[in-house]
Amino acid sequence: MNDILNRQLLSITGLVQLEKRIRHAATLEEFGFLVVNETHALMRYRQAVLWRRTASSGEGKVVAISGIALPDADAPFLVWLRKVLKAVGDSREIEPVDAHGIPPGLAAEWVDWLPPHALWVPLDRSDEERLGGLFLVRDEPWTDHDRHLISYLGDAYAHSWSALRGGRRDRASWLFKRRGRLGFLVLALLAGLAWMPIRQSVLAPAEVIPKQPVLIRAPIDGVVDRVEVLPNQLVTEGQLLLTLDPARLQNRLDVARKAFEVGEAEYRQAAQQALFDPRSKAQLAILQGRMEQSAAEVTYLEGLLARIEVRSPRNGIVIFDDVNDWIGKPVSIGERILIVADPGEAEMEIHVAVSDAIAVAEGNDVSLFLNVDPQNPVTGKLSYASYQANPTPDGSLAYRLKADFGDEAAPVRIGLKGVAKVYGEPATLFYYVMRRPLAGLRQRLGL
Repeated sequence: MNDILNRQLLSITGLVQLEKRIRHAATLEEFGFLVVNETHALMRYRQAVLWRRTASSGEGKVVAISGIALPDADAPFLVWLRKVLKAVGDSREIEPVDAHGIPPGLAAEWVDWLPPHALWVPLDRSDEERLGGLFLVRDEPWTDHDRHLISYLGDAYAHSWSALRGGRRDRASWLFKRRGRLGFLVLALLAGLAWMPIRQSVLAPAEVIPKQPVLIRAPIDGVVDRVEVLPNQLVTEGQLLLTLDPARLQNRLDVARKAFEVGEAEYRQAAQQALFDPRSKAQLAILQGRMEQSAAEVTYLEGLLARIEVRSPRNGIVIFDDVNDWIGKPVSIGERILIVADPGEAEMEIHVAVSDAIAVAEGNDVSLFLNVDPQNPVTGKLSYASYQANPTPDGSLAYRLKADFGDEAAPVRIGLKGVAKVYGEPATLFYYVMRRPLAGLRQRLGL
């Protein structure tokens, strides 16, 4: 009985603390982060999504997702999820949702993206003020206790969300409530600033990669026996990097040598008999062919055996993750095992999302803010920009850019990550701010 009371007391305490934090959120970004991440302290779920109903877009907008700092609106998962939330977003009640409760065209992809059980929590203040909702997913079914607890949180979330949105509208409408000359001067100033020249730029994730690295691939099919170097170790040209297991090749070579010896003995015997027996002379060509075939196989296997030792083709550092990942692992011919690169030759690799892409050209300035030292950016020049967007490891589409470091820049360690600022062509402040809205308007209206 005491355990049950303690759990209930802890649950009530957590509920009060979470409501207090939510009501003290200063911005919509902070509010969204708390909703999708801190709710986990009161109930278990795998992922939470905060969805906002918008009048301009029928599918609404995903404001925040648990575990993701900046959701990419163009990612395939978010495109599908917005359609699902639009289908369930009209409900005014807290109710469980699964693949059977959405349109068949969307239900077919449910198992690829989400666990089987979801819970829709509407966050609406009234019929006139419908804000959006919270979408929770997990592997086990939702209980009545979960729905009862989330109902209290839903009221607090909706109240705080409405207050933050209302405060923003009041601040934005302050200029329109002013009368007289001051309002005119402010509007004139804003109109002048709109045509102020400014250089376009975009921020994108970046990584320091080796420039012109040498890929070390498996020379033959086999199993890695020993790795003679450590990750990030300096090596010299000709130094032994790794060795493949020679047992299988050595056994085949021994069998081939025995077959050659047998074929050679048969050929000699037939050659001696051919001096007295014409029928044995007819078998000489066949036996000679078998002997030459065995000799060729011996030569081939000796060549493969000589290639089990893989050596460095240049001076540099060895780049791979862990020695234990490769020892005993079977590899196919041509499979990449590790990289040898010059630590003094590196470049930036930048992935610019499709929605953030701007016009860039070779030679444009690039600034790299490393995660380990964001206060001291490293400058460079753009050297390559892909014409076609390709999928990134997180599933979104992005253009791949490369940039060379400046001559005065100190060598940057390969593998460091950060954020790169890529500069584009000059434009007005109005175009810089309104570029994405104008692009969306043109896609919708075709103007």
